[in-house]
Amino acid sequence: MYHLFKSIYLHATSKEEYSILLLGLDNAGKTTLLEQIKAHYSTHAHPNLKTVPTVGQNVATITLPDLYLKIWDVGGQHSLRGLWQSYYSSCHAIVFVIDSTDVGDADIARLAAGASSADEEGRLEECRLVLEDVLQNQDTEGVPVLILANKQDREDCVEVVRIKEGLVRKVFEGEKGGSVRDSRVLPCAALTGTGVQEAVEWICSRVKWNKESRPPVMR
Repeated sequence: MYHLFKSIYLHATSKEEYSILLLGLDNAGKTTLLEQIKAHYSTHAHPNLKTVPTVGQNVATITLPDLYLKIWDVGGQHSLRGLWQSYYSSCHAIVFVIDSTDVGDADIARLAAGASSADEEGRLEECRLVLEDVLQNQDTEGVPVLILANKQDREDCVEVVRIKEGLVRKVFEGEKGGSVRDSRVLPCAALTGTGVQEAVEWICSRVKWNKESRPPVMR
């Protein structure tokens, strides 16, 4: 009888846990973003904004009223990107962070088509290739993808609409974009925390909507 009541109690008090993969090139602001998320959803935490490049991974579990988000911040250096694919099969959503100040000064739509020099485009071409590589992996098929245009608080940033039209849409609608999936582009500023709540709310809504395809872990 004890075990029966214990099972009923655990079932009644357990919550769904979803794994979120935080990706992007190095220096895109992923770790700072994670710190802001942790601070936003905790009454005790204050964001640690003095972050260093991630070598390996950072992981944090965010407690929300109806679920847990386990967020994996994986290093974005070129030498570490090969590790990303080991997380794909178990993740429920991907957040791809773009540095809005490091995609070049020329016409982004023309750049995304590969019609400019490396000096003009910043890291746009590298970002496009990396994002395409993520989308082409069979283990990410059907996984919701949130693109965050970070550092929108800086004067030298590229506007979200230009990133959306010139880079993201070309990647998702191109031949290397893979199957149609749930996606959105949102602005954010990791240093100030602007856009953090909107990003988390979108993620929560999409992982719950997609849970038949990617069931959560109960804990």
